[in-house]
Amino acid sequence: MDYDIFNGDADGICALLQLRKAEPRDATLVTGVKRDINLLDKIEPAAGDRITVLDVSMDKNRTALDGALGAGASVFYVDHHFPGEIPEHANLTSIINEAPDVCTAALVNGHLRGAHLDWAVTGAFGDNLKNTAHKLAEGLSISAADLALLERLGTCINYNGYGPAIEDLHFDPADLYRTLYSAAGPLEFVAASPDYRKLSEGYDSDMGQAESLQPEHATERVAVFILPDEAWARRVSGVYSNDLATGNPGRAHAVLTIKDNGNYLVSVRAPLNNKQGAAELCMQFPTGGGRAAAAGINDLPASEMENFVAAFSAAYSG
Repeated sequence: MDYDIFNGDADGICALLQLRKAEPRDATLVTGVKRDINLLDKIEPAAGDRITVLDVSMDKNRTALDGALGAGASVFYVDHHFPGEIPEHANLTSIINEAPDVCTAALVNGHLRGAHLDWAVTGAFGDNLKNTAHKLAEGLSISAADLALLERLGTCINYNGYGPAIEDLHFDPADLYRTLYSAAGPLEFVAASPDYRKLSEGYDSDMGQAESLQPEHATERVAVFILPDEAWARRVSGVYSNDLATGNPGRAHAVLTIKDNGNYLVSVRAPLNNKQGAAELCMQFPTGGGRAAAAGINDLPASEMENFVAAFSAAYSG
């Protein structure tokens, strides 16, 4: 049995697109909303299975990974989040790099030696790594206008991954992956697919509602925004955080979205000119994790909100 396990955001999807364009495989797809990262728990591996894991923390999946390796499955694991201790096992091949300007799509691009560079650039844009995307794009012979379309597509794919449940999204990430895979390339998808128009129009509509938001707490170094418990807010929480970071690169940003249970979904972006500390901050709280430049907390209790704001301010006000 073959399994392709991947984060439902732009980075995970674009990483898998590159791999399967280069190495086609009829694999069972395992994914979910962006914050659904315990994906290895969703399968029952057996000896001889081939498992590919992309853009989900090895640390958060370590028990299931050990189980898969112990069962005799082979695992190819590519990621840029905090991995914890990487196991040494003959059946594990891993490409892990936590550098703040690296994403999984870029790591896969290196592994494949640029075989599907256009999808790597799209993924890097989607992960808000604009400098990385532009550097990668030096290997493409496309116009500035087409490069802007790749950035827009990456942003829209990433936007689709946010929300606490598949029902909040425009597309199930597995279905979106299949649609993207069927396109000749990202520019062809943008030009011809009605699914792209649906994503793009949804993004513009939701972000338009976010434009009027004012911070609950703001200084020169940090800003905290709170989004309401509405579907549009859940969908934009990540891309809105990215836009805030891009618009004020010297400031750290936290976007808290109110959940049905009264707790908060948290997205943290370190300052773009100092991409450090986001994962360390979020991992102080249960359900927190991520990477140095961008991290989050899946379920911050309302009673912990003030403690989080204090810790966030302390982390970035020095």
